[in-house]
Amino acid sequence: MFVIFFATFGAVFLAEIVGDKLLYTTSVLAARYRTLPIMIGMAAAFMAKMGVAVLIGEAIAKLPRLLVAGITACSFMAVALTLWRKDDQYRQERDHHKTHRAAMVSFAAIFFSEWGDVGQVTAATMSAKFHAALIVWLGTVSAMIVKGSLAAFLGAGIRRWIHERVSPAVVRYAGVGLLLVLGTLSVIEILGYG
Repeated sequence: MFVIFFATFGAVFLAEIVGDKLLYTTSVLAARYRTLPIMIGMAAAFMAKMGVAVLIGEAIAKLPRLLVAGITACSFMAVALTLWRKDDQYRQERDHHKTHRAAMVSFAAIFFSEWGDVGQVTAATMSAKFHAALIVWLGTVSAMIVKGSLAAFLGAGIRRWIHERVSPAVVRYAGVGLLLVLGTLSVIEILGYG
């Protein structure tokens, strides 16, 4: 049970931390609002989004294992291609809201953006692989909250720190490399069924 939790946590955290726009969105919100309302809205949005991803993964789990391994390999490869082609431009929040609405703004900014992103694809894949929806959901939500907390507590400083020390291209290439390794392992799994 702990292995599934930590495997899911690690996979989603790494997938999400590399090149994810929500990290920047949360940093922008943290620069404008108090941390607690941002954390509340962010946690609620992550719980809902990852719940959907895990439920989809459970439906995928009922498919033949060879088909799931093929879909997994294609998913990782497609996300790797997307990250490879992704630009490094920073997306600014356009709407100005009052501080007392920070939780609602945080929820909406996170919940309604980037459906089907690398974190959700990873959550769905892990759910299909492990057949443990609750544990996978807990692992994915925990990873997302840790990622969001880093952004909320450190704000735009984390972005500056990374960009001063590591080229955005290097960060993106590392993410692409990790996804290609995961995709390759899925292909090996497919070949093992043959």
